[in-house]
Amino acid sequence: MSLRWKISAVIALVSTAAAVALSLTVHIAFARRQADEARRLQTERLDLVLREYARTGAPAFGGTLDDPDLPPELRRAAARGNHATLLDGDTIWAAAPAGGSVISLASTYEGRRAQLASLDRVLLFGSLAVVACGTGAGVLIGARLSSRLRRAAAAARQVADGEHGTRVGDAVGDRARDETADLARAVDAMATALQARLDAERRVTADIAHELRTPLTGLTTAAELLPPSRPAELVRDRVGALRGLVEDVLEVARLDTATERADLSEVPLGAFTSRRVQALAPGAEVAVRTDTVVATDPLRLERILTNVLANATRHGAHPIHVEVDGPTITIRDHGPGFPDDLLQEGPTRFRKGSTETPGGHGLGLTIAKGQAAVLGATLTLTNPPHGGAQVTLHLPYRP
Repeated sequence: MSLRWKISAVIALVSTAAAVALSLTVHIAFARRQADEARRLQTERLDLVLREYARTGAPAFGGTLDDPDLPPELRRAAARGNHATLLDGDTIWAAAPAGGSVISLASTYEGRRAQLASLDRVLLFGSLAVVACGTGAGVLIGARLSSRLRRAAAAARQVADGEHGTRVGDAVGDRARDETADLARAVDAMATALQARLDAERRVTADIAHELRTPLTGLTTAAELLPPSRPAELVRDRVGALRGLVEDVLEVARLDTATERADLSEVPLGAFTSRRVQALAPGAEVAVRTDTVVATDPLRLERILTNVLANATRHGAHPIHVEVDGPTITIRDHGPGFPDDLLQEGPTRFRKGSTETPGGHGLGLTIAKGQAAVLGATLTLTNPPHGGAQVTLHLPYRP
């Protein structure tokens, strides 16, 4: 049950309980007051009957001497010398001793019963109105609170998805000074602090990578001067891998700044992809279903293909299928597939595309995702039902 309906149910229950309690209190108080008033009037009328009986020796004003219908408890009270009244159903009685007899007076109580029934109807309709109004108010209050919390949750998810400019306070509105606004401000403060820390870590990483370029250049030159030998080849290979890692880190740092801009040109996607795939992964199979001309940055598109194909070659297994269908490129291998956490959270730096194969630094898919964002494209990672890993790149296209 949603929060809105929980609040509505609570308010409805409280309204119902309050209305019932108030109605019962009013009903009991009114009924008691009616009975007391009827007893007082009946006692006064009985006094008139007694005075007339004492003067004339005969009951008058509706009084009866030794009435056989007189309730036994009232007869016993009069026999003990008491003046007593009794409400018996729709009749109110009054009795008193008169010599050796009992004189009594009976009056109808139906009119007062009708008044009480009329009051009960008014209380019933009033209670229903109170419950309806309370429930309606609960629905409105719950809907407003639930809506603000939903907007806050949506904004928080956007922040979690990387839209760091989103603020929960803007989503819920800052005019209300309540707990929801306090929560939004706290979440925004936390997001700002985390973003500042993340930016600082990225700057440190980029600075370290930038500072490594100069010594790496010298190291590369020195490695090239080594005499041909197996150890020299290993040194050159490791220096090349380290230099590639530094360049990848710098590229990720540039993409993180969100200042990169695409240099668009008209690209026949099918032909472009076929040429690049044959150069990057000669063993891959390319199928062009529909060739389409798209406006994109060919260098960034090639960078995406390079990283995705390198990931498929390193962590996947042949055959590797590449399919072009309109503005969509699909690359699939037949390896173990992507890890579950990668599918759920998306590519992040230094997370590998597979935990079952060694090598790599986990930057390839992160770069591909960042370059796709610069192009305005979407990069989707999936594991097909029949195994393997699949990357789908959908480029923006206007017919």
